[in-house]
Amino acid sequence: MNNAQNNSKTAHWQALSQAHHLAPFSDYKQLAEKGPRIITEAKGVHLWDSEGNKILDGMAGLWCVAVGYGREELVEAAATQMRQLPFYNTFFQTAH
Repeated sequence: MNNAQNNSKTAHWQALSQAHHLAPFSDYKQLAEKGPRIITEAKGVHLWDSEGNKILDGMAGLWCVAVGYGREELVEAAATQMRQLPFYNTFFQTAH
């Protein structure tokens, strides 16, 4: 984490990430030297990091948000479902 950071919170978040997160498919020597990029916001097909850089999310959140970020109709559908049944396990011959 030798790079100068514009956002004073970036270094703090990087330290937390390095202390508590195992980053898959990463060069750990390089990661230790420069620290992880901290993503703080998303809308549509773009992400923003803690330094204010706008990034095109060409990997769609690693294939998990192919419809884009911030879609209000999906937020509402998820909220409706969460109010009804946020989770239940499927052990012991149970489905939901």
